[in-house]
Amino acid sequence: MKEPTQRQKEVLDFIAGYIQAHAYPPTIREVAEFFSISIKGAHDHLSALKKKGLLKHGDKKSRAMELVKTGEKEDASLEIPFLGTVAAGLPIMAVENMDGSVHLPRSFLKNNEKYFALRVKGDSMEGAGILDGDTAIIEQKSIVQNGEIAVVMLDEAVTLKTFYRENSRVKLQPENPRYSPIYCSRDVRVLGKLAHILRSYNG
Repeated sequence: MKEPTQRQKEVLDFIAGYIQAHAYPPTIREVAEFFSISIKGAHDHLSALKKKGLLKHGDKKSRAMELVKTGEKEDASLEIPFLGTVAAGLPIMAVENMDGSVHLPRSFLKNNEKYFALRVKGDSMEGAGILDGDTAIIEQKSIVQNGEIAVVMLDEAVTLKTFYRENSRVKLQPENPRYSPIYCSRDVRVLGKLAHILRSYNG
């Protein structure tokens, strides 16, 4: 069997991680969006993987991909610990101990960086596509750039907001017009920045 290219391996890792996180495979459109390529480009990668015997997928169903096990030992995913709940709304208490875990493909994550997962509660970030019940994958960072979505500790609680450092204060901006910004001192504790959002559909 012909070996997949590096990009094809990344596509396989993405599909494997998506299935682990959601219990069903991604659509071709979701593959295209993740890799910032056209739907035709994604389809071509999937077709090549199918020809190499690494993937099964039906052309007429949107979620019909199935990975073909080759019998080789794979270590394509990493375990990310759940550390509780983060508020996309008013800050709420964080439970800072491991509360389960989620697996993500290595291609999702940067080498030599640490990550943790938090469950989103509230709707103040829905304008950024972050919904109540989502799982936020956070890259641990103590410094973030203006305009990045960050997890910030406020009085022993954590909140998820768009971060802006101003002259004498920090503004934590919600992405929902029904909520007002939160202002705090410049030495506020940043825990990390948003890396990925995972969502399950139960309808």
